[in-house]
Amino acid sequence: MPSKLYVGNLASDVDKEQLQALFAAHGEVVSSRLTVDHETGMPAGFGFVNMAEDADALKAISNLNGQDFRGRNIEVRRAKPRKPRAD
Repeated sequence: MPSKLYVGNLASDVDKEQLQALFAAHGEVVSSRLTVDHETGMPAGFGFVNMAEDADALKAISNLNGQDFRGRNIEVRRAKPRKPRAD
């Protein structure tokens, strides 16, 4: 079953391919996504990675949380369910 991970404190120059490559060293990556600020279009400093297997997600959390990636100590944890938007 796929596991969605939150990745925070990313450097502003990190791209989707770099993020995916970082996590691929710990298992199969299904997808990755970087979040941008809707008003400025600039990187928001966080993103999400979907790992194919829960065991790989746990390995990635254990090995990457708090580690330096492109000059920043990144935060890696399970993503929380998205809250419904108020319209």
